[in-house]
Amino acid sequence: MTIVYTILAVIAAIALIALLLPRTVVVTRNADVDLSPEHVIARVASTEGFQTFNPYCTTDPELKITPFGPSEGVGSGFRFEGKEGKGTQTVTDVTPSSVTHLIDLGAMGKPVQTIEAKPYAGGTRVTWTVTSDMGFNPVFRIFGLFMDRMLGKTYELGLKNIKALA
Repeated sequence: MTIVYTILAVIAAIALIALLLPRTVVVTRNADVDLSPEHVIARVASTEGFQTFNPYCTTDPELKITPFGPSEGVGSGFRFEGKEGKGTQTVTDVTPSSVTHLIDLGAMGKPVQTIEAKPYAGGTRVTWTVTSDMGFNPVFRIFGLFMDRMLGKTYELGLKNIKALA
């Protein structure tokens, strides 16, 4: 019986520690590009334009993209299905310097992605930020510890793709 109590105590301790981890995870990358902020925002706010630098299209040539809504602006978006998973990405806000997307990954959550484009040193500084709410799930909170390492490279590739558009 002592073994059962010990196992339960260890599981409870791990769950408690996991719940003490941050609920919100933010991953940010930026790059300077030789495009105008207006050009970057126009691409990011357009479903077709987004695909010209979408890092997942680069890493998964079989990625299925199905557009929905208007072709650009708030409400535009696409469904995706590929080796990294499936879900939707929808534009929820567009300003002169940023575009915000809601990414719906079903049971995996709904991260919010913002891509900003601001004038910088004769070009544009593009900042790609994703904010994820890990909720109260201890497994998700532990997973959150690795988000920067996992997603950072993907967003660096996306920024590299934007640079190549210049």
